[in-house]
Amino acid sequence: MAPTSLGQLKPRKQPVQDRSHATVDAIFEATVQVLLRDGARKLTTRRIAERAGVSIGTLYQYFPGKEALLYALVSRQLDLAASAVEEACRENHGRPINQCSDTFVNAYIDAKASNPESSRALYQATAGLDMKELIDTAIMRLHRAAYSLLASSSDDLVDDLDTVVFSLIAVVTGGTRQIFEGDDTATRLPTFREQLARMCRAYLNESKVPKRV
Repeated sequence: MAPTSLGQLKPRKQPVQDRSHATVDAIFEATVQVLLRDGARKLTTRRIAERAGVSIGTLYQYFPGKEALLYALVSRQLDLAASAVEEACRENHGRPINQCSDTFVNAYIDAKASNPESSRALYQATAGLDMKELIDTAIMRLHRAAYSLLASSSDDLVDDLDTVVFSLIAVVTGGTRQIFEGDDTATRLPTFREQLARMCRAYLNESKVPKRV
């Protein structure tokens, strides 16, 4: 897929009524199904429309092309993942540092693991798209959630928390993406989850400084 400018990736209109939301949801689901069945090279708007049970004209009412459709689909998935992590972090404020660490790691992996084949297909299909704006927004949300969670920990403080959170997110998101881009995700994921959690706990504990009395 050739690189595509950000201007070409914006949807033509947003769904407002329930029926419109249902149509867009069907188009999104069909996109994933075609990707899984036929692969990124054979993904076309016509195949997506046929799979979704809508006309090609209806699809184009919302998306100018398959690149814009993929962009919107990734945007929704990133939003769902960030929302899940934010909720988990809020629910675990004030816990010990190890539990805070496990909360963040498991919430992020769980969000990605809800449909691993879909995640892998989207990673491969969007390689040529300009996703920087979407990714930056999602990372900012993850950073705020993790920072607030760790700052609330009942344990000692974490030194230079902003830098620690930056490194934590880089390791968790980068490692998780590598797992889901591989062909043996189901085999590797349990061990990866355990080892990533252990590594993050060790890093955070090493970064602690005593609270002032």
